[in-house]
Amino acid sequence: MGAMDLLADWHETLRAAGATAAPDQVDAAGGDVLARWRDPSRHYHDEEHLREVLGHVDDLADLAADPAAVRLAAWFHDAVYAGSPGADEQASADLAGRVLSRLGVPRSRVDAVSRLVALTAGHDPAPGDADGEVLCDADLAILGSDPDRYARYAAAIRQEYPHVPDAAFRAGRAAVLRRLAAAPRLYRTGPARSRWEAAARRNLAEELAGLDGGPLR
Repeated sequence: MGAMDLLADWHETLRAAGATAAPDQVDAAGGDVLARWRDPSRHYHDEEHLREVLGHVDDLADLAADPAAVRLAAWFHDAVYAGSPGADEQASADLAGRVLSRLGVPRSRVDAVSRLVALTAGHDPAPGDADGEVLCDADLAILGSDPDRYARYAAAIRQEYPHVPDAAFRAGRAAVLRRLAAAPRLYRTGPARSRWEAAARRNLAEELAGLDGGPLR
């Protein structure tokens, strides 16, 4: 997707979600959301990540109960990113609620999108939450990427915390990775598990080994 393709995707997603706002209002809102993803201070939570998550949502869309809500949640899930886990996701959910309400998206779908965005704080959808499973699996797909992409991801995460000393970053990052590795399964949908689970566990183990004694990427 080029820049205009992303805006076209935004328009199409809003129409599918039932937005009633005029096209220029939809366009302005899309430009504002894209500007957040394109903030130069972002290194991983950026436009590339947005594109990847949207692509993975498309791959898993047949499993979703409300694909339009899941796609909108993908657009907003890291729209606010200040490196504050939990607070960032809630702020992104709140932003989604405000923007989508202004654009005339039906209240039930606005609430569904906000819920899904907030869910990405813990990536722990309830059993039977098909939309949550699709969004969380799409967001975590990076863990099961090829070694080169995973290395870029790990390095980009470090770049997003330039103010944190190496020792503190290693400890914090290792804690996150250990929590993920301890989960009985990283992915909730069958296709995601088949495609990414084994590779994700290899990537997590390799990064953890580096954090425990090797050089930072």
